[in-house]
Amino acid sequence: MTDMPSTARPRSNAARILTIVGFVFAVLALLLNPIIFGVLGVIAGVVGAVLGDKPLGWYAAAASVVAAILGLVVFAALISN
Repeated sequence: MTDMPSTARPRSNAARILTIVGFVFAVLALLLNPIIFGVLGVIAGVVGAVLGDKPLGWYAAAASVVAAILGLVVFAALISN
């Protein structure tokens, strides 16, 4: 069995929970308030990735950014009509 490098962290339950919360905030950023939930989603995704849920944590952070931008575009389109 190989040893893990000292820089890698094993995934914890807290990391997975924060990643899921990041995805939930991404959906809320798209539907409700893009700025607040987008920032919270990025924070939750990055913290989840740092705690060990590497690929999904970064995906949650990126999804929050994309959802916040799309939410702002949709909000601007609704306001301009």
